[in-house]
Amino acid sequence: MAVYNSSSSLKSPILLCSLSMITYNILLVTNGHHAPSFNIPEIGSQHQNVNITIHQDAYISSQGLQVTSDEHTNLAGRAGKATYREPLHLWDKASGDLADFSTHFSFVIDSYGSLIYADGLAFFLAPNGSNVTDGRAMGLPVDLKTIQPTSPFVAVEFDTHWNWESDPLNVNNGTHVGININSIVSNVSAVWESNITGGMENEAWIKYDSNSKNLSVVFTGWRNNTRVESGLHLLVDLRDCGLPEWVEFGFSASTGLYFEKNSVKSWKFHSSTLQIVEPESDPVTPTPKKRRAKNTGLVVGLIVGSCALVGGLALLGFGLWNRSRGKEEEEFGIDMSMENEFETGSGPKKFSYGQLSRATNNFSEEQKLGEGGFGGVYRGFLRDLNSYVAVKRISKGSKQGIKEYASEVRIISRLRHRNLVQLIGWCHEKKELLLVYEFMENGSLDSHLFKGKTMLTWAMRCKIVQGLASALLYLHEEWEQCVVHRDVKSSNVMLDSNFNAKLGDFGLARLVDHEKGSQTTVLAGTMGYLAPECVVTGKASKETDVYSFGVVALEIACGRKPFDLKVQESQMRMVEWVWDLYGTGKLLEAADPN
Repeated sequence: MAVYNSSSSLKSPILLCSLSMITYNILLVTNGHHAPSFNIPEIGSQHQNVNITIHQDAYISSQGLQVTSDEHTNLAGRAGKATYREPLHLWDKASGDLADFSTHFSFVIDSYGSLIYADGLAFFLAPNGSNVTDGRAMGLPVDLKTIQPTSPFVAVEFDTHWNWESDPLNVNNGTHVGININSIVSNVSAVWESNITGGMENEAWIKYDSNSKNLSVVFTGWRNNTRVESGLHLLVDLRDCGLPEWVEFGFSASTGLYFEKNSVKSWKFHSSTLQIVEPESDPVTPTPKKRRAKNTGLVVGLIVGSCALVGGLALLGFGLWNRSRGKEEEEFGIDMSMENEFETGSGPKKFSYGQLSRATNNFSEEQKLGEGGFGGVYRGFLRDLNSYVAVKRISKGSKQGIKEYASEVRIISRLRHRNLVQLIGWCHEKKELLLVYEFMENGSLDSHLFKGKTMLTWAMRCKIVQGLASALLYLHEEWEQCVVHRDVKSSNVMLDSNFNAKLGDFGLARLVDHEKGSQTTVLAGTMGYLAPECVVTGKASKETDVYSFGVVALEIACGRKPFDLKVQESQMRMVEWVWDLYGTGKLLEAADPN
């Protein structure tokens, strides 16, 4: 006797359709084109027109790539450029994909002791065959009469001569580094302590992240014969700069009435490979006229049959989805009244799983920003909002994560402050719990303090401490109820594009009455940031939050973690170490040497 299995009968046509789609996608021809990646530790004459193509006044000698002449008597009024032998596939029109790239090079700009020099060196991307301009253009494709580009370009300039028409006022009329988009007027710039009269060698690291659209530059300089590092960055979608899909890349430089030597000593470059999907093209085969009617009937029959099958599957699938949706909510223990409360309010909105899956490229590893105790955080782009977001995906097996999800949505959705990370929306369907936040371009504070992402100046650090203090004042005193965060730490302090601090991760937060101020709870938080009394009593309060704030403030000032196993035993615990230094009158020794 045959047994009817509704599950397998449903799966068979779905499996057949899935296999057909998979087969179709496999049959698409996907070609991976070679991406230029190389390392030339010492540029020499053997590389000329082999690895590096030279243009105009540029040439390669035993001393490196001379982008302009290095002859003492023939330096003025020069311009040159040098490009890698292969173009860079920067972006692909068909897929919309954008490449990542990074480069590191060492260089010397030398005025041979002269106190007056010009004009500078640039690393650039431009259409193949772009022209070279002398004078203050630094070899970039610009018409100096109109100050307009003759072709689109993106460049990082090492400008050695201040020009009132095009250079920023905040560089003390001196050398500076800038990021330029289709102009010799920099979009962003920073002072460069270069020591060009001494001909000192410098280095630069340039990186473009296609996910964050962040073009960042770190460069060295010299202060009192000591090497120093500085940096700057610009958020820019290179597809919007007018550049073609394939670009040349390399160095350009120029001199005018004043002059200098512009030399590149070493060059390393890496870029990601873009996948190009070629459209399927079937040859047209003539069909004998006598069989046309029969073929037409076959085609119509196939179309009608397929539509009926798809329609039936859709109805069956909708019924099953509708049945399972209620079970999902029960499995997660989510209070449906909470959802109704949000939907009628003006706060966070509900997103579908499909929206967030598309926004994060199906939660791909390339979009992953980090991993927390209860799930991963992904970068995504929501077309409806036309903005980037951060999506926290709660681990399915984490009961604690589910509790934190509910707590975070209830609390942070009602809070509004410039120094708190804004919750934009949420989703719970398909057995997934997801929270959507505003995207913080500069990531978490700890990545800058301990992972060398950016060198934070004292002014930036002071601004971050003030922002965090402002957030806690709002939570503890200024909102209608007292919010105890319970997990204030550097990895929960996020930084926007201007390095403004925003406190996030309210999964452990609790609401208490202002007059009570504390509550007995199961111990929660992160060791190293917990106040001693909190560890002993289990009571969290706004005072224990302030203790955690103090630990973060010390991290910012000292540039080290609360626990450091790499130092002497007496210095392992940061708070105790700072107290000891304070007691012996040596407090300033705790300051971050960077």
